[in-house]
Amino acid sequence: MLLCLSMITYAVNPIKEGNMISGHVIVKGTEENIPYATIRIISYNGGSVPDKYRASGAVSNDEGQFEFRHLTPGEYTLQVQAMGYKTQQKSVTVSKDFTAVLHFQMEEESFMTDEVVVSANRNEVNRREAPVVVNVMSAKLFEAVNSTDLAKSLNFQSGLRVENNCQNCGFPQVRINGLEGPYSQILINSRPIISALSGVYGLEQIPVNMIERVEVVRGGGSALFGANAVGGTINIITKDPVSNSFQVSSMMSNMNGKSWEQYMGGNVSLVAKDNSYGIALYETYRNRNPYDADGDGFSELGKLNMNTFGMRAYYRPSYNSRINIEYHTTNEFRRGGNKFDLQPHETDITEQTKHVINSGGLSYDHYWNEAKHKMSLYGSIQHTDRNSYYGAQQNTQAYGKTKDLTWVLGGMYVGQMDNCFFAPATFTGGFEYQDNSLHDVMTGYHRDMKQNVRVAGTFIQNEWRMNQLAMLVGLRMDKHNLIDKLIFSPRVNLLYKPTDKFQARLTYSTGFRAPQAYDEDLHVTAVGGEGIQIKLADNLREERSNSYSGSVDWTLPIGHWQANILLEGFYTDLRHVFMLTNIGEDENGDIIKERRNAHGARVYGANLDAKIAHGREAQFQLGFTAQRSRYTRDVVWREETEEGLPNLTTRRMPRTPDYYGYFTFTSAPTNHFDFSLSGTYTGKMIVPHMAGYIDEDRMENTPQFFDLNLKLNYTFILHDHIKLQLNAGVQNIFNSFQKDLDKGEFRDSGYFYGPTQPRTYFIGVKITN
Repeated sequence: MLLCLSMITYAVNPIKEGNMISGHVIVKGTEENIPYATIRIISYNGGSVPDKYRASGAVSNDEGQFEFRHLTPGEYTLQVQAMGYKTQQKSVTVSKDFTAVLHFQMEEESFMTDEVVVSANRNEVNRREAPVVVNVMSAKLFEAVNSTDLAKSLNFQSGLRVENNCQNCGFPQVRINGLEGPYSQILINSRPIISALSGVYGLEQIPVNMIERVEVVRGGGSALFGANAVGGTINIITKDPVSNSFQVSSMMSNMNGKSWEQYMGGNVSLVAKDNSYGIALYETYRNRNPYDADGDGFSELGKLNMNTFGMRAYYRPSYNSRINIEYHTTNEFRRGGNKFDLQPHETDITEQTKHVINSGGLSYDHYWNEAKHKMSLYGSIQHTDRNSYYGAQQNTQAYGKTKDLTWVLGGMYVGQMDNCFFAPATFTGGFEYQDNSLHDVMTGYHRDMKQNVRVAGTFIQNEWRMNQLAMLVGLRMDKHNLIDKLIFSPRVNLLYKPTDKFQARLTYSTGFRAPQAYDEDLHVTAVGGEGIQIKLADNLREERSNSYSGSVDWTLPIGHWQANILLEGFYTDLRHVFMLTNIGEDENGDIIKERRNAHGARVYGANLDAKIAHGREAQFQLGFTAQRSRYTRDVVWREETEEGLPNLTTRRMPRTPDYYGYFTFTSAPTNHFDFSLSGTYTGKMIVPHMAGYIDEDRMENTPQFFDLNLKLNYTFILHDHIKLQLNAGVQNIFNSFQKDLDKGEFRDSGYFYGPTQPRTYFIGVKITN
């Protein structure tokens, strides 16, 4: 009816203004308006889009309406994208005598398969066309699992698992395909700005309300992003201003009836009518009281107080160029241990840090020759100031201070060729320079560490596209100041796509990890009332990897249901693999673990992603990983002691289960009410358990865990399109949490595994337009 009335209105009252398109975006069937849909011109007179129109996008208003003005007469093809709806294209003829009218009736899509991603090859590409598998996490997932930070979100991707590595301070780490945190590259808007220091607690310091989406590439298929992308990349794309909007939210939660946590967040986005400039701002506040699971007076989850603020803005000086600027700041205080009312050095155990982090970035993009060529220049910088205390037994010398400065400069060129030897191709080439200066002083541990890491890299790749086949060949060259020779990292990707519903991919890549300090080296674990430090062995070599993967991705209708199945196999061969060995005490009496080169390791297995949905009524997603992570030879994880205790060895990688997975289920029975169920499964694994609370070191076999979450939402429509949502639920309903916790001041704080939070009740409110 709404569409018919609109057409009658245009017919009775024709619009005389020419050289323009006026349109309307609605839901097919219900004819409800769709606000904030993105409309782009993708073709002009059947050919490429002129430069002056390529950047001319539009966003539908609250009534679902949009328009393009000052167009040259001719035939235009427009594309509309809106979250939760199938992408649609239509053509229309523009005349100088009257306004062209165009209506889009959008069909709901249960899960997005046409998303534009950048992590596959550094360029914007449709996810179906990407040469490697790119999994995308969006605000829809963050809402369903009730996550407030990145650490709580990453478990809901197959092949990924977040663990808490410290019982005192809550040091989170993400593993991709079983490989520990330093094997993965965390990027902010494709920039490697997360340093070893900021990576210690970084996953919890990134709030989800700053994130537009997270792109995850498992394995080394994304090696063009540089060092440490052996396990994969996690690319955090921050929110871009696309419309005038706001959102505020607040939540209170209680952990197992013992400890409270408060969360508040806000977002504002402002955009000029002609889309020439815009700004998006966010702010979060989080306050958590310490949680003691077993009543021994020592926390399992520490006290946390955090404020974050940030912005991202753009300006278009011309129709074919864009300047982006962003800024983020974090002030965080965290403390774990006991006797929280006393100073750290008056307690039995305290791990305490105060971070002040400031980061920013500037980039310039320029297009020419009908957008067949693109040049990008960028720079990013991050400064971290940390004051810390890692100590036990009222140690007055365990205070520390750390300063860290990281900056990145780079440039990139992308050119499209109508024919390169045998097929059309896209060439990408660029350079990148990274510099990280770290100074970590901890007097009580006789540590004054200065580390300067400088990496100069250049990369080239060429991607050929034929009818059903695409091939990408790329090479990255790095000169790392801690490695004598040049590092060459090639990659090859093949994509076979006989239909839009089926893709098959093969990938080969190499990677490396440099012999330098990583995030866990800048954290001091307390064991038996003493702190454990990590040092690098003499003549430590870089670690090299060869990665192989293959996948099939199939989307199919099953009656009125839509389904998608992705099956991926992976194999990673590591040479000179890094591992930690407990070597006792140094000359100062400090307990030392040494990072050494082992002979090698192999990580192999399969990831399964399955989705099935029926509109808003039911959407189910399942991810499961089966893998093996083994050293090629037995490795010593504790050397023979002076008391005559023998070497302890293992061939299985610690803290890596052979089976793990997740699921999510969402349903919206009515327009106002929806709910979600979600959960994660963690299989059995081995975890080192150091003497202190126990008599001697041993390798423990852990039980399996399954935690289940429930969230209920009810939405009220207020005045002028403003929505009020009330929500409540329970996380970890079964309280699936570690049972054999060490107790007291002599505990091994590194002996901590399983789900990262106990049963938690929450209630919240959100207001948005």
